[in-house]
Amino acid sequence: MKLSGFQQWLKDTMGLDASTIGPTIVERAVQRRMAACGRADLGQYWQLLRDSALEQQELIEAVVVPETWFFRDNQAFAALARNYDPLWAATRPAQRLRLLSLPCSTGEEPYTMVMALQDAGFPLERLDVEAIDISERALSKARQGRYGSNSFRGRELEFRERHFEATAEGWQLPKSIRSRVNFSQGNVLDLGFLPGESLYDAIFCRNLLIYFDAQTQLRTVEVLRRLLRPDGLLFVGPSEASLLLSLNFVSAQFPMAFAFRKAPARAVDAPAATASVRAIAAPTQPRAAAPLRKPIAPLRPTPARPAAAAAASVDESLLDQAQTLADNGRLAEALAACRKYLQAHGPSARALYLSGLIDSASGREREAEQHFRKVLYLEPCHEEALMHLALLLETRGDAAGGRVLRTRAERCRGAAAVGRRP
Repeated sequence: MKLSGFQQWLKDTMGLDASTIGPTIVERAVQRRMAACGRADLGQYWQLLRDSALEQQELIEAVVVPETWFFRDNQAFAALARNYDPLWAATRPAQRLRLLSLPCSTGEEPYTMVMALQDAGFPLERLDVEAIDISERALSKARQGRYGSNSFRGRELEFRERHFEATAEGWQLPKSIRSRVNFSQGNVLDLGFLPGESLYDAIFCRNLLIYFDAQTQLRTVEVLRRLLRPDGLLFVGPSEASLLLSLNFVSAQFPMAFAFRKAPARAVDAPAATASVRAIAAPTQPRAAAPLRKPIAPLRPTPARPAAAAAASVDESLLDQAQTLADNGRLAEALAACRKYLQAHGPSARALYLSGLIDSASGREREAEQHFRKVLYLEPCHEEALMHLALLLETRGDAAGGRVLRTRAERCRGAAAVGRRP
């Protein structure tokens, strides 16, 4: 028995593409479980895994590393509260607001949904949040609603004083908030996952698709499409935006929130099921079924002069700072950080791409177009830049130009797939 067999089992079971987290993560997880079960070799442990549903869950738990916090990427929650405000509730007196957090990890995301809506004045008695994760251990912690300091990051922590009670064991959420969230174990790849259609007004599925291969991405997006109401919002991670754009979703136009809606029927050029796509960015930390912090642009190498390469590497933190500022809605400061980096180090695909996203979020479409075109000069197959530029052209009526860019992105994707084959 080889390690590749366990990698394939994890892919078939939970969609995890081992190449996105590195095979050593899977290897270490298998070794830990072998030691815990007293199995001396891979063959013995493989037999146990096949025979024991409990051990199957234990191996899944071993590769799932929760990494999330309250009000992470705050612009998404601000957009949720703006879209579903008290006026929405008042004009739909017979309708309840139904939200889905998938995967929900240890509960910070779904509880943040509730807090954001409560702060905006939404009547909580009209709110139902479904929170689903593959990890039973994460769910057990989530149901307790008690958190330590690691769940509170950043400088803006006023919400903690409003919503939590300080205890000897940590910060405790009150029952009024915990009761709005229903936690359950589930796997989005199960055939019977959440039966029904158009169930949710908003779905948070952030930084999950990046761990799947192209086929599993397509399958998962179709599940999300089925679950989302016609006028609902789908929130994804920054690195997954181009994937949604290529699968007949359109931007909801909330700055830096990465929220999408189903495309109108007239905007659909081809059935989604015929698309073949892959998320571009690979994770830098192990996480299989809970959100991960991701850079807004993939970290691709940019040609640099040898003398400047070391300095550019040292100052890469400036772009990380720009990313954080942008995520927190401080767009002007984020753009200034990008410009500072470009002035110091010259052309950089990552800095230019982030600048383009900030310009687009700020309504400066011409400037955004210029930045995306500069990215493509440096990296002709930068898929995210191609897809965002296509969207800009289509928005202003240049459907033909948009199609050319989408076709180009598809060709680049196909060429990359051929290059990855052994």
